[in-house]
Amino acid sequence: MLTIDDPTLIRCADPDRLSAALIESRAHTLGTFAAFEDSLRAAALQIPYSVQVNPPLWELGHVGWFQEYWIGRNPQRSRGIAAEAQAPRAPSGLPHADSLYDSGRVEHATRWQLPLPDAAATRDYLSGTLERTLHIIAHADDTAGGLLYFAWLALMHEDMHHEAALYTANALGIRIDAGRPRAPEATDPRDPREFSFGATRFCVGSADGDFAFDNELMPRWVDVGRFRIDRAPVDNGAYAAFVADGGYDEARHWTADGWAWRQRDGARWPRYWRPVGSGWEHRWFGDWTALDATAPVGNLTLHEAQAWCRWAGRRLPTEIEWEVAAIAQPSTGDGAGPIRFGQVWEWTASQFQPYPGFAPHPYHDYSVPWFGTRQVLRGASFATHPRMRHPRYRNFFTSDRNDIFAGFRTCALGA
Repeated sequence: MLTIDDPTLIRCADPDRLSAALIESRAHTLGTFAAFEDSLRAAALQIPYSVQVNPPLWELGHVGWFQEYWIGRNPQRSRGIAAEAQAPRAPSGLPHADSLYDSGRVEHATRWQLPLPDAAATRDYLSGTLERTLHIIAHADDTAGGLLYFAWLALMHEDMHHEAALYTANALGIRIDAGRPRAPEATDPRDPREFSFGATRFCVGSADGDFAFDNELMPRWVDVGRFRIDRAPVDNGAYAAFVADGGYDEARHWTADGWAWRQRDGARWPRYWRPVGSGWEHRWFGDWTALDATAPVGNLTLHEAQAWCRWAGRRLPTEIEWEVAAIAQPSTGDGAGPIRFGQVWEWTASQFQPYPGFAPHPYHDYSVPWFGTRQVLRGASFATHPRMRHPRYRNFFTSDRNDIFAGFRTCALGA
């Protein structure tokens, strides 16, 4: 039986289950926003400006606006995503909503000064937009067409923003019981620490049919050389050895961009770490606890992942190698199956670029503005909703982001 947490729900067009997923996602959004209210009440929900995050009140309104814009107000929803949006959109239920919450038009730096509705009015707006969305889904003649796509787009968008809200909460030290990355399940000490994959011809990308973002489509066959990849992401203990060996003080371990970042940031160890005696503590949603050496290292920039690789004589996998390892059966590894993922996002060596034949979906701002300016991460984190965890999903961020729950696994140099 499918549940609203089941990744295979993406293949289900049942309107009741889709509506239940939208309701559940909204409950997560509002629950996390309530934690911000409890923590920031004295500051009237104001947080310091940061290029990495959005103001919590803006973030909340944007989620409601996006759902209304692509479902309630969208003339394409009954004609499919390939249809041209010839008819004008209906007006928003909130005056001036487009000038407040359209992330493609509202510059990031200005979001701290906007005349936003207060928290109560914003929640009312979200309640109204969700009510209209559920009504549209319940009374649609055919949920297998454009409506289904746009409903999934809004659902995935809200799931992504909920995870982003957790990044912000962690950065601000707001106490939320969000879980944390866990160490991999114990394996036989005799098991190999890496899997080997022979040269293969592999089909990269998602096919039409199930919901997929535009940058995942246009599947194609590619030749992939043989490679060896870690069974698990690099853990805190292995990364601490790099720090102890003076890794942050040696420019030879870093790329030119990475060393410039380290000097500019003043980093001496990963974000949210601090030395205590002969060990380390880790700040997690406001609480300092002993660092778990066996858990995957997280909140790393791409630069830090690359520096560790140079120090260790390893390399990051390309995103295609990562996808092969997450789907295909290794040639060695005692039949253990593809790599397991889902505790931290994993940096790859690949810049975010369109697949050959790429065609943008109606939400042009999802992929097009970021090609060539971001790095691909694969997998998922502990905070990623299960329905978003699949091996062909392409996440992407700038190389200096260390607020995201991101780590890395490595490949051997050579084959």
